[in-house]
Parts: sequence; C-alpha cells; structure tokens
Amino acid sequence: MPHDGQPMTRSPVLEGLLGLAGGALPEAEALFDAARESVRSRVTVGGKISATALEQDQFAAHSLSWLATYVEALRQMLAWAQRLEESGNFGEMEALILQIAYGEYLAQITGGIPMSQGEIARLSDFGLEVTPGTEWQRLAAEGNTAAARARLVALMRDNHGRATFGATGLEDELEMIREQFRRFADEQVIPNAHEWHLKDELIPMEIISALAEMGVFGLTIPEEFGGFGLSKASMVVVSEELSRGYIGVGSLGTRTEIAAELILCGGTPEQKAHWLPKLASGEILPTAVFTEPNTGSDLGSLRTRAVKVGADWEVTGNKTWITHAARTHVMTLLARTDPDTTDYRGLSMFLAEKIPGTDEAPFPTPGMTGGEIEVLGYRGMKEYELAFDGFKVKGENLLGGIEGQGFKQLMQTFESARIQTAARAVGVAQSALETGMQYAEDRKQFGKPLIEFPRVAGKLAMMAVEIMIARQLTYYSAWQKDHDKRCDLEAGMAKLLGARVAWAAADNALQIHGGNGFALEYRISRILCDARILNIFEGAAEIQAQVIARRLLD
Repeated sequence: MPHDGQPMTRSPVLEGLLGLAGGALPEAEALFDAARESVRSRVTVGGKISATALEQDQFAAHSLSWLATYVEALRQMLAWAQRLEESGNFGEMEALILQIAYGEYLAQITGGIPMSQGEIARLSDFGLEVTPGTEWQRLAAEGNTAAARARLVALMRDNHGRATFGATGLEDELEMIREQFRRFADEQVIPNAHEWHLKDELIPMEIISALAEMGVFGLTIPEEFGGFGLSKASMVVVSEELSRGYIGVGSLGTRTEIAAELILCGGTPEQKAHWLPKLASGEILPTAVFTEPNTGSDLGSLRTRAVKVGADWEVTGNKTWITHAARTHVMTLLARTDPDTTDYRGLSMFLAEKIPGTDEAPFPTPGMTGGEIEVLGYRGMKEYELAFDGFKVKGENLLGGIEGQGFKQLMQTFESARIQTAARAVGVAQSALETGMQYAEDRKQFGKPLIEFPRVAGKLAMMAVEIMIARQLTYYSAWQKDHDKRCDLEAGMAKLLGARVAWAAADNALQIHGGNGFALEYRISRILCDARILNIFEGAAEIQAQVIARRLLD
C-alpha cells in the first residue's frame, strides 16, 4: 500500500531474470577456473603446492577464496530462485533480491571484491581480464539499480519490517521451528538483551532453562542419547533466530553442539552414554578450552600439559578467550600429553569436570583459577583467562581413551562450528536490518521519514539482499553436512561471507541512526560490537581465506 501519499510503482524486475542468471553463472564459473589455474601455477613447486609460495602469494590466494565464495553464492542464489519458481513462491520480492544480488556481485567480480575495508580482490591479481557476455553485462548494468532498490524497500515496508525478507526456500517443518524461536526471541530476549549488554551481565539462568525446555541443547543429538536427532539445518535456523535476538543467546547452543560433536565423533561408548544425555537436557553446560596466550589460530603449538598421575591426569598451563567458563560444568580441554612433541601430534582432548562458579566465586574448583576479559561485545557469556596448576582430570575422561587424538578430534568439529558461526552472523545481520529499518521509519527529517531518502533506502535494500545471499550459503553448507558430504569448503565460505555481511549491516544501520547510533542507549551500538567478533572467532577471516585457498588448490 502507498506510504505517506507516495505512489507505488511496479517492480523494475528484469525480463527473463532466471535465464539471464543461468547464462551468466557459467561465465563466472569459468572465470574462477582460470583464476585457480593462475594461482596454482604460481604456488606449485616440484609438482606440489608449496606452503612457502602460497604464503608469499597470499593476496592472490585469498583473492581466489573470495572469488570462489562469490561464485558459490551466485550458484546457491540461482538454485534458491529455481526452487521457489518450481513451488510457485518466486514473487516480486524474491525476484528483486536475485536481480540485485547478481547485478552487484557480478559487478564486483569485474571491478573488485572487498575482502576488508581496505583490501580489494581484483582480476589483475590473477593476471586475468574478462570480457563479460551478454547476460553478465545486462545484469551488471541493470541489476542493482536505484529503482530496483527503491522497489525492494517499498515491498519490505509492506512486510512490516520484522520478518525475513523474501521466502527462504526451507521446508515447512523448519519454518515452524523458525517461527517458534522467533517468537521466543521477540518476547524473551530482545526486550532485555541491551540491558544485559550494558550491565555486562551473564544471560539469566531462566533463559537457559527455557532454552533447555525447548530442546535447544539436544536438537541435533541422536534420540538414543536423549536428543531430538534433528538436522544441522534445524540448528542453523534456531541459531539464526536466537542470534537475531542476542548473539550470546544464539551462541549458547553452539557450546553444546561443539561438545556433543566431539563426543559423538571421538568418544567411547561409555562416554557417549554418560555425557550426551546430560548435554541434551541442559543438565550440564559445557565450554571449549582450546586457545592459549600467544598461540591464536596456531592450535598445534599449544603448551598446556597433561601429565599422567596414576590412573588420572594433572593439567598445568594457561588458556585464554574461554567463553562461558565460570558457570559451566565440563570443559572440552585440549592439552599436550606427549612432552616430546611440539606440534598437533602430541595433543589430547579431555572432558574435564569442574564446579560451576558463582559471581562471588567464579572458579571454585581446586587447581583452577581465572579472570574475566572485558570485551566490547558478545558479553552474555563472558570471556575468561584460565590458569591450571595441577588441575585433576579423571583417567576415564580422556576423550576416546587414546592419547594423541585431540587435534584430529577437534578438526572433526570445525565444519559444524563454522556453519553455526555463519548462522549467528545471519541472525546478527537480520537484527541490524530490523533495527535500522525501524529507526528509518520512525525518525523524520526535513518533513519525511529517513527511509524515503534514496541512500537510506538503498542501504536497507543491500542489507536484505546480502543477508539472503549469506543465508543461502549457510543453508547449503548445512544441507551438505546433513547428507554426510564433506563441507569444510562450503562452511568456510558461509562463515567468511556471513561475517562480512553482519559487519556491513551493523555499520550501515548505525550510520542510519546518525549520532544516536553512537550513543550506548541505542541497541544498534551493541549490535555493531557483537557483529565485529564474527570476523575473528572460529577462524579469523585471513585464516579462513587461507584454509579455503588451500582446499581449492589441492
């Protein structure tokens, strides 16, 4: 319907859009193949990929990762649109999202893909030039226009601002799950999240208990161990919606997801039977204890030691950036059990039990101390530095019962962890979009709402488009995981792009707020801080791009 007396025009959707996209995609795929061969020829020494050469040519390698991510994003967007077309759900909003996505991403591939604010991946990095075909040229020239963005925002305004913009393409069961957790986020999380953030408070146990009752912690744990045995896609939807409310709440389930996957993949039958039902019910809360000072992403160089004392173990060393460490019951603790090693081969994983702490005594377990790390955002679970001095772990709690398997066991969780991080990024980006759009509707300047100014509307339109792109990449990686396909590449791409999209959405939403966005009382200030961490944890963007490049070149 019209807004403030403004006439509504029909959409400038390109004729034959699906055909245009289908014609441009093979060109993009061929361009990627040429770029990959260019980089491969430069980093191959003696018939093998040289780690030294790959590092020296890192900019080109990471540019390749971003180009691959864009091509996969276009592929999944076309697949999404085709599914919707077949089911009769490819409407005007969906067509505009596809049109703008293809128009913008093809234009960026030609002119330069932003890897970060000051780093642009260009075709010249691969020694390539491209003369796009007819479909590519038309989409790049006519896809992302001011008229298309304006029409998309007009449709978004009719969508009442607080819903996913455009059909997601998921089956009805997953949409029912989404609606359940969307209501929970709207009613229980969003009204309180900003106060929790400003006061730097832990998420109340009442929220955690409610999540346990809703089955969040047992969502993907098999039924035989007390869970629901649902898909990774279901966890993605839940993480997305809860993170839309507050990233800390959306991340609670991820803690259990990582611990459960470690046990499912590497645990003994006895460990599975003991720990998984307790994790699924929320009776115990876990935390991941991997990172150490001065190691960062280089987990193979960890120095924390576990020494056998009789049948049990004693742990000594330091850990940092440990999320939700104080009030949890068990730590998945990575430590070195072979003192003669200096790499990943001497690491083992433990299910280390601890006493949940309180505000007065956060770390009451003997042999363990800790202190809080004050952070900009992502505050609801808190971050800690931990020190272990003769900390005791039962012998039966060595994961899998075999030493030296810790790094391998941890690697098996990376796919799920990165899929979850991508889902959280989509949720944070959606929160930024909703917050920015509501402010743009309410705030009036020069006699009309901000949303009626083209550059404000354009920002909102691009948020909606890129959120759908990141969402479809994330759903695809979850689909791959659910069908027992290797998906470290897809999960890495979803995480890489999702983190950038979340930061861009939060930054643009704050810009729409103007000076008010810089005030702590406005929740967009929190969303910006929360969005920033996504490009760092579960693999910093640079590490993620390096991992993707290595996989592409192998």
